[in-house]
Amino acid sequence: MTFDGQLWASLPFPALLLDADDRILDVNAAAEDFLMTSAKLLRAAPVFDRIFIDAPLDEAFGRVRVNGGPLFVNTVMVSSGNRPPETCDIQVAPMLGTEGDVLLLLTPQQVAGRLQKAKQARSSARSAIGMAEMLGHEIKNPLAGITGAAQLLAMSLDSADRELTDLIVGECRRIVALIDQVEQFGNLRPPERRAVNLHDILDRTRKSAALGFAAHMRLVAEYDPSLPFAHVDQDQLQQVFLNIIKNSAEAAGPEGGTITVRTFYDHGLRVRLADGDTAVVPLQVEVIDDGPGMPADLMESIFDPFVSGKENGTGLGLALVSKIISDHDGLIAVESRPGRTAFRMSLPLAPDT
Repeated sequence: MTFDGQLWASLPFPALLLDADDRILDVNAAAEDFLMTSAKLLRAAPVFDRIFIDAPLDEAFGRVRVNGGPLFVNTVMVSSGNRPPETCDIQVAPMLGTEGDVLLLLTPQQVAGRLQKAKQARSSARSAIGMAEMLGHEIKNPLAGITGAAQLLAMSLDSADRELTDLIVGECRRIVALIDQVEQFGNLRPPERRAVNLHDILDRTRKSAALGFAAHMRLVAEYDPSLPFAHVDQDQLQQVFLNIIKNSAEAAGPEGGTITVRTFYDHGLRVRLADGDTAVVPLQVEVIDDGPGMPADLMESIFDPFVSGKENGTGLGLALVSKIISDHDGLIAVESRPGRTAFRMSLPLAPDT
């Protein structure tokens, strides 16, 4: 039997081909990454000697071979000797034209969740843009009239009453500033992408942060020195990194803490584009802080416009970050618990790299 090698290598999730005795015939690149073992060491090994699955799959494999139909198992723990357990969905399907071979496909729920959250973030971004275009002009004109009337009224009031008109003027200006931010969010130009060294952008960002809003933080770099060039807009990516590091520094409070910027390569990660094609996003950038963590009720919507965990936050910073990453055909996700919050960005490789 022959495989389409390009198709096999392009599968975005770990896939293993097993023979009739449940020995591993082949694995794709994503499975090598997931199991942290090379295909050479995995081939010919009994699958259950290499993968530990919290479900009775040996009998399930038998049913797949007898019935000739696929089997789906949701939410089971999968681990190997080289990695801790991870929650996955499992699909087992017979390989037609073979003597009992089956395909085992693992779908880590963390990756599936990142794809879903990215789609939701794109939808929320489009909604915010539409609202800005529709309401921005209509809101600003009445606010200008209210501000002017309050300023005229203040001229005939004593100092005690002028505090109220000053409040009206201040709040009107705050609303206008918010509308300006929303309009800026909607008018973001498409990225002008070229081959860029991510470490150069990260170094400039860290230096800028260390001299300003993150002066009270310890900034640590853990770079993969072999990381290839990314295909990104340098200025927009610097804005992304600045926003995320600023978010981490503000979350830590005045007492400070540590922010770690980490890069690594994950060649098995892909994202489905709006036109139905898929793009490889192997370049990973993580910004990790040791602050208090995010409230649990914000985790699912933290990249949505106007969602903020800060008392006076506009909720546009992370929404803008998500939009920029999405415009680069990338992914962004966050994991948070007390003592550790990690933003992870997955970005595309520069052509011919």
